[in-house]
Amino acid sequence: MRYEGAMYRPPSEGRSLILQATVGCSHNLCTYCAMYREKAFRVRPVAESLKDLETAAAHYGAGVEKLFVADGDALVLPMGHWEAILQRARNLFPRLRQVSCYATAGNVLEKGQADMTRLGEMGLNLLYLGPESGDPKTLKRLVKGATAQDHIDAAALARTAGMKTSVIILLGAGGIERTEEHAQASAKLVTGMDPDYLSALTLTVVPGTPLAKLETRGRFKVPAVDGLLGELRTIVAESRPTNTLFRTNHASNYLPLGGRLPGDRDRILRTLDAAISGQVPLRPEWSRGL
Repeated sequence: MRYEGAMYRPPSEGRSLILQATVGCSHNLCTYCAMYREKAFRVRPVAESLKDLETAAAHYGAGVEKLFVADGDALVLPMGHWEAILQRARNLFPRLRQVSCYATAGNVLEKGQADMTRLGEMGLNLLYLGPESGDPKTLKRLVKGATAQDHIDAAALARTAGMKTSVIILLGAGGIERTEEHAQASAKLVTGMDPDYLSALTLTVVPGTPLAKLETRGRFKVPAVDGLLGELRTIVAESRPTNTLFRTNHASNYLPLGGRLPGDRDRILRTLDAAISGQVPLRPEWSRGL
């Protein structure tokens, strides 16, 4: 397998084969993100991707059950690339049960229903979408390149195509001044997107990013821990997904939680309330990370 630069994947893809079919992120403007800033976006030749799959098959063979297609928003790949990759993966890995990638709302909407349905039929069955917030002003400051409604429409389109969605909300993304608006709008967004999986991560201001420059100038500040937990409580209490597996097990978070919404809502809220009141220990600062 050939990889260029640092590689990133969701925590749940820890045992997946990673295929770097694109290098970098086609959007690469999000003000909080430093993951792909040193990579110039490009689509790798499809022949290279297919060769990498063959190399992996020679080493792992039938052992591959999950394939994660990287980098930052690999759904942007042309349909010809996707069709070749999905067909070859299906032929090489008889036990393959999941193919996934990061995607933006724009990627999904640009593909359209016909192409998305085709991809679903060929085996792409999980998209990771990171709206980070449902608040219009926060989305604008983060330069997400899509509105809350775009994300709702994209999730609906993916669902119709037979794909599952995993959605990320970023605690603290609204800063201190929009903490309430960010939390309430994000709860509304979760309701509208109705994802299969929902993760809350905590914003880390990374040096060198535009958001770090705003912080240095005093124009942005991440809420204190109790404010971050308050945002999380609002999202859990006010969102109304149908049946979503919810987690805050990412290393950036102060309080690991898990359960289903709405089924485990009351239990999760009780734990949050206990943490906010100091009855439940939080992850120490030194052990948190990206």
